[in-house]
Amino acid sequence: MNINNLNSRSGGITAMTGLAADLAAREAAGNPVRIGIVGAGEMGTDLVTAIAHMAGVEITAIGDRRLAGAPQAIEIAGYDADKGKICDSRQAMTKAIERGQIAITRDSTDVVCHDLVDVIIDATGRPAAGAEIGISAINSGKHLVMMNVEADVTIGPYLKMRARQQGVIYSVGAGDEPSSTIELINFVTAMGYPVVAAGKGKNNAFNIAATPDDYREEAERRNMNPRMLVEFVDGSKTMVEMCCIANATGLVPDKPGMHGPDCPLEELQDVLCPVEDGGILSQKGCVDFTVGKGVAPGIFVIAEMSHPRIRERMSDLHLGPGPYYRFYRPYHLTSLEVPLTAARAVLYGTADMQPMDRPVAEVCALAKRDLKVGEKLDFIGEYCYRSWAMRADEARNEQAIPVGLLENGIMTRDVTAGTLLTGKNCTIDQTSTLFKMRNLQDEMLGY
Repeated sequence: MNINNLNSRSGGITAMTGLAADLAAREAAGNPVRIGIVGAGEMGTDLVTAIAHMAGVEITAIGDRRLAGAPQAIEIAGYDADKGKICDSRQAMTKAIERGQIAITRDSTDVVCHDLVDVIIDATGRPAAGAEIGISAINSGKHLVMMNVEADVTIGPYLKMRARQQGVIYSVGAGDEPSSTIELINFVTAMGYPVVAAGKGKNNAFNIAATPDDYREEAERRNMNPRMLVEFVDGSKTMVEMCCIANATGLVPDKPGMHGPDCPLEELQDVLCPVEDGGILSQKGCVDFTVGKGVAPGIFVIAEMSHPRIRERMSDLHLGPGPYYRFYRPYHLTSLEVPLTAARAVLYGTADMQPMDRPVAEVCALAKRDLKVGEKLDFIGEYCYRSWAMRADEARNEQAIPVGLLENGIMTRDVTAGTLLTGKNCTIDQTSTLFKMRNLQDEMLGY
């Protein structure tokens, strides 16, 4: 039983419907959805805490390569001190889980392959780790919920194909901007209205030259990894997230890097619309973001509603004259919503968000500073490069390297800051599981 009863906070009774009712039934039957988490950092800790407040789901195992993070996450969530058990074998994990404890192991393979786990949540944030975790989970017959959007934009179609072959679900987790935007896109398109633009408000001030050294103090104050904070500040995360939306919908970046206008919420529908109608887009059907006031941490969709009767009704509802209308959600709950995706995968066999079979966008990279021949490349959110969104066909024509493959790459030419990193100026590590899976995806797509 979870540490908090569903209605304990208010003391009242809430009639449960839909997923809440189905989870309550699983709880009552003693058959909760059994979740394995890989990664016990900021995202993993949020997951542990969120799940502690839910009925019908439980964490049975956590993979934590540092080992110290998982017990700390369990303590923060409010469990008793003996709730977590560090285990050195799958047999020890089984005994701990059967006693009602959360098994903790350094080896993520033991989590993704364990019989007492139904669904895996990847909370590592590193695409190389996501590749290994993802394929192991799928091959073990586990549903896979991906919080690792960097992995999704690199090998998502391949993971989805393998999941389909294995009869399990591959899904991007609810709560992040991409999946929250998909909810609005589904709402609008189900009513029959075409999407002109969709995206997010950027949360942080835009500093394309940001490095961990510049933001270490702020990161520590916010209990964040400096690299992760920089990934937000330098725009890398925004590029990844918008490409994730693109590859799930067919919406495309209107230009490399997108427009990113300084546009407040009230003007989104007048700016993110075609040039001929007074906006900045060269076409309809784009992903983009804004740094303007009043949008972050929300997400938006701009839809076209051209019929005069519909526009009359929208005007009556104080939503403007049209034909372009802004639909807006002012929040996203990040890790706190992700367990809902895990529950839906197990209970209903559905994905909240997954890529199309063929990507339309690619996350590439620009040099963050001048780079010299022989330099070894680091990771997203560090010192060498920042992510850059492009249309997939343009990226292939430029021989642009997917940003998820750049870690441990080597520069083969000197480049100046702002240069696109391609096969013409650097080489990549071809020994990683991620590289091999990307090659398999390219073969699958006929590239």
